[in-house]
Amino acid sequence: MNWKSSPVSRYIDAMWCPRCSGDLALSTSIMTCENGHSYEIAENIPRLFIPHAVEPSSGDVTEAMKRFYEETPFPNYDDFDDVGSLQDKARAGVFAKMLDDQVPFGARILECGCGTGQMSNFLSIANRSVVGTDMSVPSLLLGQQFKERNSLERVLFLQMNLFKPAFRPESFDLVISNGVLHHTSDPSGAFRSIAPLVRPGGYILIGLYHRYGRLITDARRLIFRLTKDHFTWLDPNLRKTDTARGRWKAWFMDQYKNPHESKHTIGETLGWLKEAGLKFVRSIPTSYPFEPFNVSDRLFEPQRHGNYFERLIVELGMISKGSREGGFFIILAQRPRG
Repeated sequence: MNWKSSPVSRYIDAMWCPRCSGDLALSTSIMTCENGHSYEIAENIPRLFIPHAVEPSSGDVTEAMKRFYEETPFPNYDDFDDVGSLQDKARAGVFAKMLDDQVPFGARILECGCGTGQMSNFLSIANRSVVGTDMSVPSLLLGQQFKERNSLERVLFLQMNLFKPAFRPESFDLVISNGVLHHTSDPSGAFRSIAPLVRPGGYILIGLYHRYGRLITDARRLIFRLTKDHFTWLDPNLRKTDTARGRWKAWFMDQYKNPHESKHTIGETLGWLKEAGLKFVRSIPTSYPFEPFNVSDRLFEPQRHGNYFERLIVELGMISKGSREGGFFIILAQRPRG
């Protein structure tokens, strides 16, 4: 492949060296920065992952998480044979369908922690430019293989540490990090690292485990540990008889054998947004009671955030909903223009 026509060349203007922020130059199988740092491009995936410095007392879990997802890529591609089946499965999920319907064609999107790249591949189909990044090469290879089998030209997969981004600030219309930050040793620090990548007027979307919504999953995890992984039928997703074995195992391992996760609240993330200079747009579920999330909602239409007592009512209600949904919530925010 001529490097000038490769997907990497489309993004070279937005990229920089994750070690020194120097300009990057691209050749056939290597990227080199102006200060002499070089990065391999292997199997069409640029390898720009570098460790980040942490305090010894912080208990960094990056390497443990990297090993876990190298052994257990998530989510699994077993049921996805081609573009049509990927679209059918993705659009069967309400959230993915809403993104596909409402994110404009031509948008430039970054997914931090893309796993096996299903969302990145899916969003690229509708003429959007998408970069899917992850620290796990085996996961990225599954996304890359699907991309190549189906000739998806507008998505690039890249190995990266989200604490050391390989992209310049204000390079993307939408930054997505869904189900990722809570698997780091410093979720707020990880958010501070990726938030500057959003352009003025652009958006960032994060999905996190909820402090109360995760209680049922925590109880199941304890039961599974004490019974040597019996009673898996307690999880509704593991009771489904039509789930392929690979997808069953991927869900079980991610939910119940993950080496690290943290839990958060909507109020906590509002503090992250304020610190980063971002404007709250919406949460899912909504952050005030008696206003359930609706599939007809406009994702990017601003709503108010509830006060402490309104949020408390909503968040306590997530205890029961966490049984099927895994105790998850989403925050969408915008970088103001000017």
